[in-house]
Amino acid sequence: MSERAAPFYCPYCGDEDLRPSEQGHGAWECAACSRAFQLKFLGLLAPGTPSNHSGREQI
Repeated sequence: MSERAAPFYCPYCGDEDLRPSEQGHGAWECAACSRAFQLKFLGLLAPGTPSNHSGREQI
């Protein structure tokens, strides 16, 4: 089994000074902008599944 992938840069400021957070699995902290964020893999889309291009979650 391979290790989980780590983010290369902060999604908010673009800095590369990231550290794992104690908040749980997939949580990271950016030392440059003092933000914390969490990454989550949702799964694979089935072929032919329409995508949500608006960037908003459907309710």
